[in-house]
Amino acid sequence: MKTDVLIIGAGLMGASTALHLAMRGCQCIVIDKASPGRHASGSNAGGLRQLNRDPAEIPLTVEAARMWQNIESLVDSDCDARFTGQLRVAENQSDMDKLEQRAALLRSMGYQHEEMIGKQALYQLVPALSPHCVGGLICRHDGYARPYHALTAFRRKAESLGVVFHPCTEAYHIEQTGEDWQLHTSKGDFSSNILVNCAGAWAGQLADLLNEPVPLTPKALMLMVTERLPHFVDPVMGAASRKLSFKQMQNGTLIIGGALVAKLDFELEKTQIDWLQLANSAKTVIDFFPQLSNVRIIRAWAGIEGFLPDAIPVISASQTAKNAYHAFGFSAHGFQLSPVVGRILSQLILDGQSELPIEPFNISRFAQKKS
Repeated sequence: MKTDVLIIGAGLMGASTALHLAMRGCQCIVIDKASPGRHASGSNAGGLRQLNRDPAEIPLTVEAARMWQNIESLVDSDCDARFTGQLRVAENQSDMDKLEQRAALLRSMGYQHEEMIGKQALYQLVPALSPHCVGGLICRHDGYARPYHALTAFRRKAESLGVVFHPCTEAYHIEQTGEDWQLHTSKGDFSSNILVNCAGAWAGQLADLLNEPVPLTPKALMLMVTERLPHFVDPVMGAASRKLSFKQMQNGTLIIGGALVAKLDFELEKTQIDWLQLANSAKTVIDFFPQLSNVRIIRAWAGIEGFLPDAIPVISASQTAKNAYHAFGFSAHGFQLSPVVGRILSQLILDGQSELPIEPFNISRFAQKKS
């Protein structure tokens, strides 16, 4: 099968890239060795977060936030997005000093979306919070969406524009003949002018085939969900000095995370929940909201994601192969960036450059460190 652009990986990054290219008239095929979103895109917490991003990501996350506010115009669905704000709570003056340093950094860069609040404002926002807290840092336009809703919306919109998805299609061999790419898979052969690597935790294997190895590490981050509860909190909750991450969903359940890593057999793609870590995470939640001490955990899971040492992604053209591009290594915070990353890749492919600053995400940064 011949196409203009062949994308490996049918998660949100692959689907978004295909959508943006199709909007500009490109024919795209997207293949995935599993079902679309089987791993990171379908198993994450759905956070729409500008708060506490790496400085290099701030221009991208601000633009992505604008796109999420108007996501229905892009994918014909609101993706069940809610913009309730996100908080990092301070428990003492040391925490407040740390958060103020962060807010000052953003102000020095010309951004105002992270705002310091004192104790009174904090408890007006979250009256159920334990009384020991002293303030916090808030991004009022952050929030969350449902990963399955978003992934489905991106894929369906892309399909409506002619993109063809091939799930359960495993790539065996890839080669470049002249300027065309040839991909041999479990479902037949594909050829294209352009190759895009959106393979998530498996993207490092494809980068190896292009002779630009990267130190991508697969990890499985754990999440758990509670029984349904009466509404008691609006913002997504985090903490300045502890691993805390949870939100109350539309149906009343709590999704609890905190960058807790499960045991992973990457070759077999199997994860094993570390219940001791989750128990400690639950205790942290109770420290901030003691009234939750008897709430039941209904389910826990872990999704496989790709992590890079500097915790920011690769978004760039290949430096070793012509007509090849990468978007991977989002290190557990790619969900919110997905609309803008797809647009960036479409611009790199069709225009030769992005309108946003992406130099920090070039794959060459790892080659430079090796030399």
